[in-house]
Amino acid sequence: MTDRARLIPLIVAAPLFLQNLDTSIMATALPSIARSLDVEALHLNLAITSYLLSLAVFLPASGWLADRFGARRVFCTAIALFSAGSALCGLAGSLGQLVLFRVLQGMGGAMMVPVGRLILLRNVPPARMVAAMVWFTVPGAVGRVAGPLFGGLIVTIASWRWIFLLNVPFGVLGVMMACAFVDDSHEPLHERFDLAGFILLSTGLVGLVGGLDTAGRGLVPQMVTFAFIGIGALSLLAYWRYSRRNERAIIDPGILRYKTYRTAVVGGMPLRIAIGASPFLLPLMLQLGFGLSPLQSGSLSVATAIGSLSVRAVMTSAIRRIGFRRLLIGATLLTGTFYACYGLFRPTTPHLLIFVVLLFGGLFNSLAMVTLNTLGYSDVPKPTMSRATALSSMAQQLSISVGVAFGASLLALTAHLHGGSAAHLTARDFSPAFVVVGMLTLCSLFFFVQLSHDEGAELRQR
Repeated sequence: MTDRARLIPLIVAAPLFLQNLDTSIMATALPSIARSLDVEALHLNLAITSYLLSLAVFLPASGWLADRFGARRVFCTAIALFSAGSALCGLAGSLGQLVLFRVLQGMGGAMMVPVGRLILLRNVPPARMVAAMVWFTVPGAVGRVAGPLFGGLIVTIASWRWIFLLNVPFGVLGVMMACAFVDDSHEPLHERFDLAGFILLSTGLVGLVGGLDTAGRGLVPQMVTFAFIGIGALSLLAYWRYSRRNERAIIDPGILRYKTYRTAVVGGMPLRIAIGASPFLLPLMLQLGFGLSPLQSGSLSVATAIGSLSVRAVMTSAIRRIGFRRLLIGATLLTGTFYACYGLFRPTTPHLLIFVVLLFGGLFNSLAMVTLNTLGYSDVPKPTMSRATALSSMAQQLSISVGVAFGASLLALTAHLHGGSAAHLTARDFSPAFVVVGMLTLCSLFFFVQLSHDEGAELRQR
């Protein structure tokens, strides 16, 4: 493999490293940020959901922008937006400012990864694609593993603000490397952007998730929460009807007619919501509930990422021997069980035991998700693959956003039922929340058991 063919995957994967690092670091640093900004730790879920929601809202526009203005130009602009948002987050003096700047970060992040993947497909010859994809996945994997530990280290020896400020030099380097090594040849796109569909879809997503994010926690008046949810639901309904009449709609829900794809997107939502809730709850439990330092919390939380990465060694053989349906059902059952087991942790639980349980929780969680994502596109025709990818990516980010909001609401509710408050969380407040998250995961089984036993048989032979 030539140096350039190896370098391009690393360049376009660098934003994936930044994104995964940023997300995993943020969770570990939540208690420290809350103390610095003088807000409740649970209110900081707004800083996570605003970023994830921004990703979901702007992601559908990334393909059109790349075709219209050139992939390299949009890629560099996206990195610059992400870096500028990171710098402003590091300077934020209030929760409102942090949320606003995280939205800016999300705008850049929404374009970085999909446009980077498009650059990879356009610049690497087909014969080199498998090796290129290996290099493409390495930085993101490293970011997931390093995030919790790196975040705990930064918060311990410096300030949480450096979590965001350190993104800036990496962003500048990424722009310089892209300008130097990535070609920008493209055919200009003259198709008009679906502005009406984008506005309806954005309003629906922001209203619905914004309402769920503020429900029952006194952040805004209750009528405002109901208004958010109502406007969001009506906008999504309006978009659904609009997309059925418009062949050029920015997102085509009609793709859900394909069974395995519908199973992956709709059936996988409870699983993905749980995946959003668990990483939000875990660092809070370890630090606020158990009294561990950010570094100790990060050292334990990294076990989930290690478990997730270890799946790569057994994934191919597991699919061939067990089959998609049985593997998906088994992995989902075990994921829900382990999430519920997190609720059995106590401040006196040996750290080695916590690490091992988190390791297996991450392993089975990743096993379920990789299986689901692999099977999901098996019956989608190639001409609609790009739209299917956009809808799936948007649904994934939306589910994780809802998961963070759901986790925060669960924790506020259990604290209230225990006679306390969200401002003073104790170890016992987390147990019911993790049990509910584990039970929610099992709701995906309703869709998975409907798959046929030979589903994806053609993929198992590859």
